[in-house]
Amino acid sequence: MTTEIWQLSEAELLADSADVSHRIQLLEARRIALVAEIDTRVSREKLGFPGPAGWLTSTTLLTPSKATKIVALARGLKNFPDIADAVNTGVMSVDHAALILAFAETPPKNLPQEGQDIARAAMIKAASGPGARTGRIREAITKLEDTYGSKKPPPEATDRNELFASTTLNGRLVLKADFDAVTGEKLLTALSQLTEPQPAADGTQDERGPAKRRADAFGHILDRYLASSNRPTEGGEKPHLNLHISLRDLTDLRSTMNADSDSDSENGSIATESDNDSRPATADRGAYRDLFGDGTTVGWLPWMGPLSRNTSGQLACDCLLTAIVMDENGSPINLARTARTVNAKQKRALTARDHGCAFPGCGKPAAWTEGHHIWHWTDGGPTDMNNLVLLCGFHHRLIHHSDWEVFIAADNHPWFVPPATVDPYRQPRQSHARAGPHIT
Repeated sequence: MTTEIWQLSEAELLADSADVSHRIQLLEARRIALVAEIDTRVSREKLGFPGPAGWLTSTTLLTPSKATKIVALARGLKNFPDIADAVNTGVMSVDHAALILAFAETPPKNLPQEGQDIARAAMIKAASGPGARTGRIREAITKLEDTYGSKKPPPEATDRNELFASTTLNGRLVLKADFDAVTGEKLLTALSQLTEPQPAADGTQDERGPAKRRADAFGHILDRYLASSNRPTEGGEKPHLNLHISLRDLTDLRSTMNADSDSDSENGSIATESDNDSRPATADRGAYRDLFGDGTTVGWLPWMGPLSRNTSGQLACDCLLTAIVMDENGSPINLARTARTVNAKQKRALTARDHGCAFPGCGKPAAWTEGHHIWHWTDGGPTDMNNLVLLCGFHHRLIHHSDWEVFIAADNHPWFVPPATVDPYRQPRQSHARAGPHIT
């Protein structure tokens, strides 16, 4: 007899939810495999549609876009059994499989076959298990596009930007947008503080969902803009964006851009796409070892994630530079301060190290976090980098009022120790944004 959900203990609720989620992953994989077989064996006459996507939409609750995505995966995974195996065994999500498949089907122009195979294997490893992070996979793809590609990566191609605005029959306005990474960063930065949940004065939780909070914030921004007496009519102030990039890469970018400028002036021409064809067709295996770094080996935006070197260089041409010295582990060298509150430079350094809420599995944006004293200030704990960690409001309270613990390890990064009720062995867990697996 099936036990009613309300009769389950807390441990059983957690175990059953995890088990059901795993089975859903396996069922999604089986659906993709079935659709692949349908695509091969079942005729159009039998389907009643030109392909499986139309049949899926007509016989299930799937939307046309979701059905099309399933068919694309079914067809693409046939050519990449390593990706298919990770999906079929339930260790990788369908969404991550789609991201890696897109890279595998259209790799950077000058990336040799050996490099494609090594990179794909590393991405599959990084996308496996509950610790998988989409940002790490995107970072690896951005690095490879930077090194071996001949075009600007799709996330940064401004010519693909679109904003649709349509009025409905009942008098509402529906927006749909597709923006490049920098434009997306501007929008999310503008929305940031206005979209954070706002509890009532009596502590009642904000009942608005994320979409409602974003809509309210967007309306507030429009109000402020239209009410401003000095709003720009042509141009205006440059956007306030935070670009994280290593000093070495920044120096290389400026040197390269200056060299390119001098070359263009001397030759009276602009480099074309074919100029990139001089890159070697083969590369040493070591060139692919550091696909998954700490977010400092490519440009990085707090909201939108990794950014190519070229676009980073464009942003860095006219900016205010804040230097944060990092150690060999990608952790800022200690910035000591005797006051209780974290100052602006320390917050930037913490953002460079933690990227957002450091609690495992959270990763809320840095703008929504605060510096937590590991050794409490009231107990004599200093406001130093090796005593601070970025936490969102929820996890800040959780650390203070539960048996979760956090410490800075020898690698100068925060590690979290779960209570025995979560993990009887209390194995330390890495912070949310730590580097993924490197190729060995």
